[in-house]
Amino acid sequence: MNITQNIGIKFYQNLGKLFYAIAASDKVVRESEYDSLRKIVKSKWLQVDDVVDEFGVDAAFQIEIVFDWMDYETPTAESCFQEFESFYNQHKPRFSERIKQLIWETANTIAGAFSGKNKSELIMLGKLKLTFEN
Repeated sequence: MNITQNIGIKFYQNLGKLFYAIAASDKVVRESEYDSLRKIVKSKWLQVDDVVDEFGVDAAFQIEIVFDWMDYETPTAESCFQEFESFYNQHKPRFSERIKQLIWETANTIAGAFSGKNKSELIMLGKLKLTFEN
């Protein structure tokens, strides 16, 4: 696996952490949030690039895999967000305006998946917006 491919896989893994942070910000990850994530990965993220993992599977599926794993491990939403933010700050060139827009769209979809956005989800979305603006 080359460095570009490895960074591409880590990119998707960190997106999984970010989206988990959005879903878990209210301390409960609901089935509707899982469903929203799966739909948007299939409809949008699979078309982003041609990066594959060591098994030849589209690396965008790492978003779902890490999201599921985070729910099993149950880290805090804050720690997951901080990991994403750290990756973002180290690899800003990887985050084009198009990618940031797709991340924003995905985060909003997840946050709104269960009875609209609550206060903790809005706070996490605000942190994401500030991260992208800096």
